[in-house]
Amino acid sequence: MHGRILLVDDNVSGSTARKTVLEELGHKINVASSGADALEQFSQHKYDLVVTDYKMPRMDGLELIIRLRKQQPDIRIVMVSGFVDTLGLNEASTGADAVIQKSANEVTHLVRAVNRLLRRKPAKKPAAADPRPAKAKRQAG
Repeated sequence: MHGRILLVDDNVSGSTARKTVLEELGHKINVASSGADALEQFSQHKYDLVVTDYKMPRMDGLELIIRLRKQQPDIRIVMVSGFVDTLGLNEASTGADAVIQKSANEVTHLVRAVNRLLRRKPAKKPAAADPRPAKAKRQAG
């Protein structure tokens, strides 16, 4: 499955390498060089997935994820960082759907994560809550 991916990294060589690999797999890639740039592009285009670096000036990847989730709670997000082990970054602590350590195996892990997340169906929205108070529900039932 091919997707439209927003790639966020202030390091041009890192984003170029990831962009090349993902484009070779048939994905449509847009690149943002900062969190602010990413938010602007995200508000103007529909994306299936966001890949973001953790360490960026002014707005790090964690802040970006929080802001992206406010706009689109079910957006799939991959975080890439050289600090995964050092800072104990994981899916629970970052809000990302996948967290990848920058390493010699990064490309393999990135490709697997992107493919897995693009195949996954979006989470179902919870059923609308019954607006009646609990006491009214018991009496009606």
